[in-house]
Amino acid sequence: MAAKRNVTKTPRVEPDADAPLTDAEFERGYGAMLARRARAATGLSQRAFAARFGIPVGSLRDWEQGRRGPDAATKNYLRVIARIPNAVMKVLRKAA
Repeated sequence: MAAKRNVTKTPRVEPDADAPLTDAEFERGYGAMLARRARAATGLSQRAFAARFGIPVGSLRDWEQGRRGPDAATKNYLRVIARIPNAVMKVLRKAA
């Protein structure tokens, strides 16, 4: 029969829910909010939104889930899409 070993483990430490966000965490969260807001304004799926606005679907997914944040130019693009999605779609159709 195997003897039990007295193994000392470091207790799992949960992150403090009340701790302030780091700048990087805040930026990722803000980028996620912008991406979700822009897509909600169009009513499109991730795949359709990405195709319509020329954004890689993997990048959009990462932004919406907060794994990465969009760069400054993309944040502005997402803001414009959220405000006037039909006008942006119309301009992109004419340009194609």
